[in-house]
Amino acid sequence: MTRSLRILVPVKRVIDYAVKPRVRKDGKGIEKAGVKHSINPFDQLCIEEAVRLRERKVPVEAVVAVSAGPPKCHEVLRTALAMGADKAIHVDMSQEQLDALEPLTLAHALAGIAREEKSNLVLLGKQAIDSDQGQTGQMLAGLLEWPQATQASCVEVASDLEVVKITREVDGGAQTVEASLPMVVTADLRLNEPRYAALPSIMKAKKKPITRRTLEELGVEDRRTMNVLEVKEPPTRQAGQKVADVAEMVAKIKALGV
Repeated sequence: MTRSLRILVPVKRVIDYAVKPRVRKDGKGIEKAGVKHSINPFDQLCIEEAVRLRERKVPVEAVVAVSAGPPKCHEVLRTALAMGADKAIHVDMSQEQLDALEPLTLAHALAGIAREEKSNLVLLGKQAIDSDQGQTGQMLAGLLEWPQATQASCVEVASDLEVVKITREVDGGAQTVEASLPMVVTADLRLNEPRYAALPSIMKAKKKPITRRTLEELGVEDRRTMNVLEVKEPPTRQAGQKVADVAEMVAKIKALGV
């Protein structure tokens, strides 16, 4: 019987959602130098949800935040600590390694950390807003051989921790499923509204230690099976045309051969 929750929350440092990204001159990626970064919004929801579970008197033993990347990802780990995470782990790698990191490699690393931390619930965003791949959570569940629930908009944990009930966002509505711990849950944007960390919490977070790990220490090989061929700006949207009435609109549509 599970007596308490040990929650692992992966968080990623991404270009801030309010920034319009620019394609690099070599056409192989997005320009990141000198651009504002912040915590991936989907991952921030998961830190908030983990803290709320504790506030709802669910027996949460530990909330552990983990982030992969260069030392700059300490920023998002500090954000997680300020919001209420108990521990932070940094999987250290260069920006070049992170840019080429594949979801399966990251899932292997997270699986290793989940085992080390004796986690029984992993909460992570359904996708990162920079890559939009949306694969890591599913791969992680497969590697751990745990049940999973994706695109969660509501997470309810029974007081005895026997059952976790998840409401999922699906086409045309919502679906409710339940599973037993341990499990993996990926978050939809409707899960909650993250809090702003209080200044005292931010100051305390700056002094908390961050544990450093590497892929090598976790026994994970950084395999590369995909190559980015080209990244380009979306086509410029053409201006619309005003029509006087329905008849003119139909005539224009026919002229376009639609």
